[in-house]
Amino acid sequence: MPQTLKATYSNGAFILQATCNIPEGSEVELFVKSSDVVAPPISDEESKKSFLKALVKRMQQNPIPTEAEPFTRDMLHERR
Repeated sequence: MPQTLKATYSNGAFILQATCNIPEGSEVELFVKSSDVVAPPISDEESKKSFLKALVKRMQQNPIPTEAEPFTRDMLHERR
């Protein structure tokens, strides 16, 4: 059964903020939920242009249908 554990990332390791009852050596899967995670900056102008062109092309290839039902707050919170 899934558990939610809070941790802080420090010096290459996740430090739990509370104790847990997971057996030693258990394999876990982490879902990072943080506003601090950002894409690396694109430094040169040519890379920025290339990235934006590719992004626009991808968006044009996958448009949201005009008759599509708008997402509700609940729907957005369920998307993981």
